[in-house]
Amino acid sequence: MSDPQPGRADLRAVLFDMDGTLVETEQYWGEAMFELAASLGGRMSESARAATVGSTMRRSMAILHADLGLVRTEEELLDDARWVEYRTAQLLATGISWCPGARELLTEVRAAGLRTALVTTTPRRLADIVLSTIRADLGADPFDVTVCGDEVPARKPDPAPYRQAMSALGVGPEACVVIEDSESGVAAGLAAGAAVLGVPTLQALAPAPGLTLRKGLGGIGLEDLAGVLAARQPAGVPA
Repeated sequence: MSDPQPGRADLRAVLFDMDGTLVETEQYWGEAMFELAASLGGRMSESARAATVGSTMRRSMAILHADLGLVRTEEELLDDARWVEYRTAQLLATGISWCPGARELLTEVRAAGLRTALVTTTPRRLADIVLSTIRADLGADPFDVTVCGDEVPARKPDPAPYRQAMSALGVGPEACVVIEDSESGVAAGLAAGAAVLGVPTLQALAPAPGLTLRKGLGGIGLEDLAGVLAARQPAGVPA
C-alpha cells in the first residue's frame, strides 16, 4: 500500500458501515424479519421494517413485536432475535452483492494508502460471511480493522464502535470520514467526532452539522471524501 497522496494529508482514514452501505444485505435482514412476523401470525409493515435499519437486534425485535401488537417475554424476544440471525446467515450464504460504487471507492481508498475500518452492528459470525466474500472478490483484506456489534461496550447510535475503531487505527476523529446509510450509524459517527458521508437507502437522513448527504456511492471518490472532511464545521462553530 502506498503512502497517502499529496493534497490529502488531512484525510487519514475511512470507516465504512457494512449492511446497506458497502453491500446489499439489508434485504436479507428484512426477509428474515418478514418471515418471523408471518410465523407469529402477522405481517410487519414497511415503515416498521425501515425503522429497524442500523438498529440492534433487541430494538429491532421490539419494533417488530410492537408493530404486530404482540407482547413477548424476554426469553421469547431473545429466541426471535436468534432465529432472525440464523435465517439471515442462511440468506447471506446464498450470495452477496456490492452496493453501487462501493467496491470502486474501497479500492481507491486502499490504493491511496488510507487506513480503513469496517464498523458494523452485525455480530461477528454473520459479518465474517460477508468479509469472506469481500476478501475473495478483492483478492485481499481491504480493512485494517473490523469492529462488530458483539465486540463493543455499546452499539450504534452510541459512538463506542467508531471510537474503538479509531483507537485501533491510531487515527483521531478529525482525520476520519465515516460512511453510513442509517440514522443510528450517522449519529454514532458524528458523536465520535468524525465527518460523516450519509448514503440513505431505506431510511431518510436529516441534515446535521458534520453530515454530507449523497444518493449513493456511485461516482464518489477520494476528492469527494476530502470534501466531506473539509465541509465539517469546526468545534464550537455553528452550522
